[in-house]
Amino acid sequence: MSAQTPLPSAKDVRELVEGLIGRDVQVTTGGAMLDPKDGDGTLVGVFVDNRHALSAIVLLDLPLAAYVGAALGLVPVRVAADAVTEGVLPPALSENAGEVLNVMASLFNTEGAPHVRLDVLYEPRHPVPADVATWVLAYVRRTDLDVEVAGYGAGRFSLLVL
Repeated sequence: MSAQTPLPSAKDVRELVEGLIGRDVQVTTGGAMLDPKDGDGTLVGVFVDNRHALSAIVLLDLPLAAYVGAALGLVPVRVAADAVTEGVLPPALSENAGEVLNVMASLFNTEGAPHVRLDVLYEPRHPVPADVATWVLAYVRRTDLDVEVAGYGAGRFSLLVL
């Protein structure tokens, strides 16, 4: 039997995001669990292994998705702030935030563990399939963080390993 998919630490998450967006990122552990059913909107990344079995889920609330997406694309903070105010993640910010989630698969791919990749993204305020939604608030191996992107703003982040 191979090793389990590892649960990345808050430090690992921070270092990966900082390295990608080129800005300081502050993380605080013990954040609230994100739920895509909340009206505020959540970007949901679903990760699978080589057998297409659900392995991990990463959730960014709308503010964090907007700020990370804007920072990666060097988009002015006002564009991200407008997205948060309007409650809609523009396609460019969504694509950039999705790229951060795509690279986040590297946190799961350690020696001896199953290979994991990003399979699908669910946009904020779009339905999440029941087989994914049932895990979102489950007490599994998880990291729930409050994350602040320097010069942009703060949001919430949840990472679950199944």
